[in-house]
Amino acid sequence: MMKATNFEFRYRAPLNLVQFWLAFQMYSFQRDDVVWSFVHWDTSGGAFRARLIFSFAALLLLCAALIRTWAAAYLLTRVVHDPALHAEALVADGPYRHVRNPLYVGTFLVCVGLAFLANRIGLVILVGLAALRIYRLVGREEFELAKSQGRQFAEFCRRVPRFLPSLTARVPARGLAPQWGQAFVGELTMWGFAVMMIAFTVTLRDRVMYVFTGVTLVWWFARGIYMREAAQEPVRC
Repeated sequence: MMKATNFEFRYRAPLNLVQFWLAFQMYSFQRDDVVWSFVHWDTSGGAFRARLIFSFAALLLLCAALIRTWAAAYLLTRVVHDPALHAEALVADGPYRHVRNPLYVGTFLVCVGLAFLANRIGLVILVGLAALRIYRLVGREEFELAKSQGRQFAEFCRRVPRFLPSLTARVPARGLAPQWGQAFVGELTMWGFAVMMIAFTVTLRDRVMYVFTGVTLVWWFARGIYMREAAQEPVRC
């Protein structure tokens, strides 16, 4: 399996942002988004059909936020968003009993959901590049976990699927208590995208989408700055 480089893993969050920026820059070459290419919502009945399509996109984003929040409740936000790779422990509670990489499953659903707002070229960039990057990041994480956890991780891989979640738990719970508050705060960006898509679905107005997206990105930057500063603070005994 292909493995991400140290640079790819350390800067995975900024690279996500670059990917989104690049995808939506494609409007410079093609003005119509992928939904408008099939449904013009300024025509009779078009608004209803468009809202059905965007409702599906909103559902994907809600599922992504739920999955990532559930996973972060067990893995912890400070680990989820840490540039460093953590392979010192194997988490096998919560969603990790159903799928090995719930965070990346959520990230992929975010890219697919947002792709409904891109044009056809942007959709390919969002979905295709996300699939490639996630495959490489998972390859790197699982390589390091295999080295540090050995047989335990091999057995975990044998039982739990990598990307397609199982409806039933594949391993017994280890009793790890979820921490929902920090998980929800850490994944507010994902919830922001979901709320943005819901608002756009209701209004079908670009200005509404821009406002909600702007607020979400401001939060993303603010959270990143806070987490970097918190990580540099000396521990007081």
